Amino acid sequence: MTRYRNPYRQYRRGGGRRNEPVPLFILPPHDPVGAFFGVLGGLGHAAWRYRSELAPVAVAVAVWWAGWRLHTTHPAAWPLVLVLAVLAAAGAVWAPVRMPRMRKARMLANTAGRATLAAWLAVGGSWLAAATAVGPSHPPLGALWFWATIGCGVPWWRNHGRRARVRLSRTVQAWPELTDTVVGLAGSRIASAVVNAWGWTARVVLHRGQTVRAVVDQMASVESALAARPGGVRIEPDPSDARAFTLRVVERDPHADPIPWPGLTHATAGAGSISRPITLGVFEDGTPVRVSLAWRHTLVGGTTGAGKSGVVSVVLAVLTACPDVILWGIDLKQGIELGPWAGCLHRLATTPEDAVLTLAAAVAELERRAALLAAHGARLWTPTPDAPALVVVVDEYAELPEAARDYADSIARLGRAVAVTLLVATQRPTQQAMGHGAVRSQMDVRIGLRVRERRDTDLILGQGALAAGWHPNALTLPGSFLISAPEHTVPRRARGYYLTDADVTAIARRHAPHRPAGAGVSVPTGTGAGSEGFTAGARKAAGRAAAALNRPGRHSPAPGPAAAEPDPLELVLAALRNAGPTGLTVAELIGLIGLSRSPIYRRLQKLALAGKAEQTGEGNRWRATSPPDRTNRPHTTDR
Repeated sequence: MTRYRNPYRQYRRGGGRRNEPVPLFILPPHDPVGAFFGVLGGLGHAAWRYRSELAPVAVAVAVWWAGWRLHTTHPAAWPLVLVLAVLAAAGAVWAPVRMPRMRKARMLANTAGRATLAAWLAVGGSWLAAATAVGPSHPPLGALWFWATIGCGVPWWRNHGRRARVRLSRTVQAWPELTDTVVGLAGSRIASAVVNAWGWTARVVLHRGQTVRAVVDQMASVESALAARPGGVRIEPDPSDARAFTLRVVERDPHADPIPWPGLTHATAGAGSISRPITLGVFEDGTPVRVSLAWRHTLVGGTTGAGKSGVVSVVLAVLTACPDVILWGIDLKQGIELGPWAGCLHRLATTPEDAVLTLAAAVAELERRAALLAAHGARLWTPTPDAPALVVVVDEYAELPEAARDYADSIARLGRAVAVTLLVATQRPTQQAMGHGAVRSQMDVRIGLRVRERRDTDLILGQGALAAGWHPNALTLPGSFLISAPEHTVPRRARGYYLTDADVTAIARRHAPHRPAGAGVSVPTGTGAGSEGFTAGARKAAGRAAAALNRPGRHSPAPGPAAAEPDPLELVLAALRNAGPTGLTVAELIGLIGLSRSPIYRRLQKLALAGKAEQTGEGNRWRATSPPDRTNRPHTTDR
């Protein structure tokens, strides 16, 4: 008896010809039985491989057979078939609405899917009822069956989600063949995979001894093996397993178009308090980028045009709506970037001298708060509307003078516990640009936008970030970034929300009237309460401020016709002296002097540093110099 030899044996997985494609038909010569089974096996292999595409045809054949069978055995049952079809179509629409568990089925998860299923049931049930009554071959049921198969099949064939799941299934099946030539992936397996809106995501388990870093180094080879677009593969290490990682294939870039800022909704969070996480943008999988900025210094780095100002604007759009945070700004580009937010900033420095004064005032406030915490036995300053946090926003940190960097270094080292923090934006935070202090090393939140050179990665995101898979040099779109924070420890691409100039102007105008009065951030002056924390460095800053106030040409009127113009600084001081011990509010000063909110605050802070003005402790009132009030105590929490 001749033994039949399986013609597929040489193509089994693990065989010597595993990498060769399997032909559709295998016809061994001079072997009719083998030829028959070869054709049959080829047809079966093709039907199984394309089973998803052939599903509408298979269902149509099953309905035809059911119609022929029912017509042969129970031709009078057609009314029952029609009623059942109508009930099934109605149930497909209404049942998932009343029973949420049914919506776990992919077809019933949305209204479009339920409507499509109901249409299929109605068409198929109506044809089946007619075929039961007169037979499937009775004209014109045959033609209707053919065109109904085509019409019902088009939505199935064109469905993007179905096609994506089919591609993913075939990729998972072919994974050993696809990756056996990629260094670091040979012998690996896909533990799980799921299709998302822009591609698919899988959890890959490596062979023992393989590392995720080796796979990251072969990123280009992985993209080639998976036939993905250049830059379309993401690898995220699994923090719980050194042999596993998340493979994310992005077939359609979700960040191709700018993402408008959704406003202060539940989606953005953060509105109402700096203690809540704020939302900067969206990750590639559609999840929001949420990060907490309370008690944390933040560094935003990237090349020119990468979108640093956009990220800072999103942060300010949220923080200016929080009543428990005071915002100071330093913009040495004459206020080009932070100028639109001037109405929401209590101070805005646009010159190197003003930058030194602002940071010196922040150090003095820091030390005053530290003294108050020590006096009350507390360890952490809890921001409230009466004792707000202080955030100093610095645009282009590298342009700061050396004296200002010394104060920034003190804030970076000592400001966290007392809620005095820095938000720094710079192009390339080198040691020379950031100074020789602790500013860069103390940045808890790091946002890396596009950079030109790979070595800049470690400067922005921390030492070793490039080797760990953080590649901001691969970012191409403005506003795209990588974020490193305690809650974000793996590299995931994101894109920040987009705010137009008109949006910034509208938001600043809307938030300006609701900004806190500045309680708890007055600079200690003179002697008495509050001067205990006023160190020699702060006293020197106050001396420089006084010298700056008297510097020829800086605040004195110009000769000629402009000499008759009064100095706004002197007008503010004169108004405070005339007001007596009760002082004036900022709103009253605006009405008297005619300046806007931000210039009034700048002059009040200069007078405070010079020892000529102070806050009264009763809301947002200022008066000429008198002994400081001891009653303004912060709300603290011992942690």
